[in-house]
Amino acid sequence: MTPSPLIVVVEDEEHLAHGLLFNLQAEGYRTHHEFDGDSALHYLLASPEAKADPPAAILLDCMLPGADGFTIVRALRAAERYTPVLMLTARSHPEDIFEGLDSGADDYLPKPFDLNILLVRLKSLLRRTAWQSPAKQPAEPQEAQDAYRFNRRTIRFDTLELIAPNRTTHLTVMEADLLRYLTDREGQIVPRKDILEQVWRVHEDTDTRAIDNFIVRLRRYIEDDPANPQHLLTVRGIGYRFIANP
Repeated sequence: MTPSPLIVVVEDEEHLAHGLLFNLQAEGYRTHHEFDGDSALHYLLASPEAKADPPAAILLDCMLPGADGFTIVRALRAAERYTPVLMLTARSHPEDIFEGLDSGADDYLPKPFDLNILLVRLKSLLRRTAWQSPAKQPAEPQEAQDAYRFNRRTIRFDTLELIAPNRTTHLTVMEADLLRYLTDREGQIVPRKDILEQVWRVHEDTDTRAIDNFIVRLRRYIEDDPANPQHLLTVRGIGYRFIANP
């Protein structure tokens, strides 16, 4: 019998952590809890327990004693650990959202949050992971429907991969979602506010340059010369435009 998914909760607020653990267990998940960032890093990257029983997803507070959530996500991605991460952020700090996405988190949820929304977001991340399982890969016609090809590159939205001639890059959910949003509007100018609202679900008056950093990272994936982009262009003062065939 296949065990239920293991969800790691990294949260230092005791009351919130206990509530999350109780409700996750009520939903049938197995759970593991870490109170601080340093312990979480050790558990996720070095413990025999996590190696023998890898977590299916991580609920990660961005502000923690010791290593913060951003450091943890960066360390996981640097170690090529692509466990889905749902980051819990402070509602009053939108910059936390962008730093979390920039560090490699797959999704975010501002505090205070509705438990039902958290469970829906978690199930969505787990569903994407299941789709990437080799035993559940779609047949070839379906794969073709969920891929975008340009300039000897293929964006695989089903497996969250960008396949280039010399490398394959694992995408986060948010990276894949932004690439899908841009490629669906190939040739069109996409305003920054549309990306903020439609992809990242952040109000358009948020003052941040994190989206520019995000675009810089995507250019490293898709451009032959990221310093001289031909596909992902900046439209000064407005937003961006994706061009498949310059």
